[in-house]
Amino acid sequence: MSGNWAVEAAGLRKSYGKIEVLAGIDLKVPAASVFSLLGPNGAGKTTTVRILSTLLRADGGQARVGGFDVDRQQRDVRRIISLTGQSASVDQLQTGEENLRMTASLAGVSRRDAKRRAQELLERFDLAEAGNRRVATYSGGMRRRLDLAAGLVGRPSVIFLDEPTTGLDPRSRRSMWDVITGLLGEGVTIFLTTQYLEEADQLADSVAVLDGGRVVAEGAPAELKRRVAGQRLDLVFGDDAGYDEGLRLLPGRISTEDRARLTIGVPTDGSAAQVRSLLDEIDPQARLVSSFSVHTATLDDVFLALTGRPAQSGQNENSNETDKETAGV
Repeated sequence: MSGNWAVEAAGLRKSYGKIEVLAGIDLKVPAASVFSLLGPNGAGKTTTVRILSTLLRADGGQARVGGFDVDRQQRDVRRIISLTGQSASVDQLQTGEENLRMTASLAGVSRRDAKRRAQELLERFDLAEAGNRRVATYSGGMRRRLDLAAGLVGRPSVIFLDEPTTGLDPRSRRSMWDVITGLLGEGVTIFLTTQYLEEADQLADSVAVLDGGRVVAEGAPAELKRRVAGQRLDLVFGDDAGYDEGLRLLPGRISTEDRARLTIGVPTDGSAAQVRSLLDEIDPQARLVSSFSVHTATLDDVFLALTGRPAQSGQNENSNETDKETAGV
């Protein structure tokens, strides 16, 4: 633990009763970067964020944020961070401007400066025209942008985003991506958990994959893709029966499934020899696969190779952790 990183953790452990959620994880996040924590349901992502943001105490290990110890210097940590959770936490009965001014007042900003800061953020997040409307009239994407804007009132140096685009339509999600990317120009560090692997691929400078309470891989998205599978082979089957047979013949090796297109994707090194070998293995009579194509590997392929199962986009990956904490098990 040097304290020279924006976020640093060493040997973090956390259990709920007999259930071990974090089994001694290590993390190092450089300043002014986007770091993404990935993992299957119940892997410990939200628990990690709660510990780093001082909302939960670890059972063991150490962590620093902005050089401050998350246990012994909680007030200092809270002064330099913001946390945006999975659901917008803004007051729907107030206007967008009122929400931001209230947040600024709670942060100790003067009334005049609070009004100016609110106007700045409304302009920045493309909410100026809606600033005097009650938040109850906002779309889901607008509420998420306002929630993120509220987290920036105090000018934090480290921002924790726990699945910030969950439930948004593709257009709103990409709008949020633009906002997140824009924050980097101000030297802000972003710690992101997400259920969309494409999101991590697009935004993150570095990624850590969490599984079974342990970090099983860490590195830049491109590096991880090269490490586990340089390419992905997409097999297109002739009919539903062939597709089902392909699923049966490829247990534990499937990175993508698309029944509508009768397509199964599997990791490959892209060589002709390996492609030929795989086709001979699953379709020696040349009766199941109607066509195939080779693509650059994605984080879905990395996820499968490291965790043994494909990612489940669109589901709440942290529900298991939340249930454990709520139930106190």
